[in-house]
Formats: sequence, C-alpha cells, structure tokens
Amino acid sequence: MSRSLANSGRVESPGPSSLVGSGNQPRSANDSLDQLSPTVAVGSSSGQRRYVTSQRVKAIDDQLSQRQRELLADVGRLGVVSAAQLQRLHYPATEVGRRLSRQDLSTLGQLGVLSRLDRLIGGVRAGSAGHVYALGTAGQRLLNPGQRRYRPPWTPQPSYLRHALSVSELYVSLRETEHRTGLNLISFDTEPKCWKSFSGPGGSRLVLKPDAMAVLHLGDFEDRYLIEADCSTESGPRILSKARIYVRYSQSGREQAASGVFPFVLWVTPSEKRKDFLIGVLAGLPPEQRQLFLVATSTEAAERIATGSATPITRAREVK
Repeated sequence: MSRSLANSGRVESPGPSSLVGSGNQPRSANDSLDQLSPTVAVGSSSGQRRYVTSQRVKAIDDQLSQRQRELLADVGRLGVVSAAQLQRLHYPATEVGRRLSRQDLSTLGQLGVLSRLDRLIGGVRAGSAGHVYALGTAGQRLLNPGQRRYRPPWTPQPSYLRHALSVSELYVSLRETEHRTGLNLISFDTEPKCWKSFSGPGGSRLVLKPDAMAVLHLGDFEDRYLIEADCSTESGPRILSKARIYVRYSQSGREQAASGVFPFVLWVTPSEKRKDFLIGVLAGLPPEQRQLFLVATSTEAAERIATGSATPITRAREVK
C-alpha cells in the first residue's frame, strides 16, 4: 500500500480564499478565467500595450531555450515566484549564474512570457533577486492555449504575496533536497488545481482548499501531502475548525477511492514557537484524528518530507 502524509486546512488571514467554499473567488495573480478574447494584450516596461496574436505566440515559443521553458513551467505551476527562488531552481550559485538569471528573466519579461509584479521582496537591498514574477499574457497562452481569456496579472496584497511565496519556497526546497536524497518529487500542485470537492451535510457540495499537494517517491513508498502554509495569522479556534474540515474530507472517502490512501496534512509554519502552538491546538482533536496531521517549520519541512521523518501530532510531544 502506498504511504501518505496527512494534509492540513488552509491557514491564512480572512480573505477571498477560504478553506471551504464555492471556488469562485480570485485564485492568483493570473486569475483570468471565464472571459473571451481573440488576442492578448501584453504590457511592456514602457507602459505601452501591444496585442499578441496566435502567430506571435508561436514565434515566441520557437525562440525559447530549454531553460527558459523550465522557468515558464515553474512560474505556471506556482503562480508567483521570486527571482531568488528561480535562481536557486535553475542556475548555479555563482555570479555567472546570477547574470544568466537576470538575462533570462529580462528576455521573458520583454516577450510577455513573464510579468514582474510591482512589489519587491526584501526591500531595495534585495536588488533584482527581490523581484517577483507571475505569468505574463504570452506565458499564459503558451501554457494554457485553450483558456478563454488572458490578461496581465495584478499585484496581490502583501499578505497574499507572503503566503504564496511561502508555498513556492517549499517547492524550491523540495527540489533542492532531491539532489541530496533519494526523494523524487512526482508532482506539486498549487491552488486551485489542488482543491478538493466533496459532499457535505445533506449532500451539499464543499470545496476543500489546501495551499498545495505534493506527491513523491521515497524509496519503495509513494508519499502524499496536503500542505497548509501558516503565516502566524490564524487563531487557535480557526485552526481547529480547519482541521475538522480535513477530518470531514477524510471521512468522505473520496481521496482514498482515488489514490488508495489519505494524505498526511502538513502545516508548515515560520518558527518553532508557532510550531509548538499549532501542535498544542491540534492536540485538542481526538487521538484517531490527530494522526492525520503533521507540523514542521519552513526550514525543516523539505528535509523531513524527503527523509520520511515528519512527526504526526500523536507522537510530536514525545519526540520533542
């Protein structure tokens, strides 16, 4: 039987994306579904807008290098990614690597494949590494040719951006860990692709909204994680309420029917202090429900996933 890690409910400040809902809220900096456009408007650094036809998108596709395609794929997978994170994923940690990164990101920006958001992470001292990227309109067309409309991404609020980049950071850390361990990351889906619909009380349709879902091979096992990125903004009652939604989803049997197992729910949090707080809150669940949940700090999460050493809440206090 496959092995899996339990997933947690979303932990975030109240906003357009809640743990359970209809799924009709803004999803990311590239939320451009349900509209129709025959051409694509691409913004340039000069503020001018030029429209990109299918023919131009084909020309752009033909000139992309393999590395530029990989950059595009990762930004498409994650929604928003910092330049520093992209450097770690695709370039050597040298001055040459940093220069190549700047060149590729500049080229992709000029082509409309990527769009640099109007927000800098880490302040002016971060320089170009602090820039944050989302899919540009040409990039959206390259990755999702059947989508009905494409438009330039908007810059999210700081709280949303911090939360989204923490999810991207876990993906980057897992990729880095692949090089040091036997981990093979099979898939890493972010919202809304990782959302799960199931039947609630009275047959109502509910949508569970984790921040990400990771599937990986580790030795002879396939591990599955539903991931909740915690930014230390949620109260204990709110966290417990979200955990109970995950319990309800596990009781629906929907995930087990699809994959044979229910994933571990992994809460990733910024600090040891917050980790202890989450463990204490989740320990309020009945013992048979606690075993679904794991908690790790952002600095240790990837390593624990890669080594299979993440600790269920039921054992967390003994281990500590």
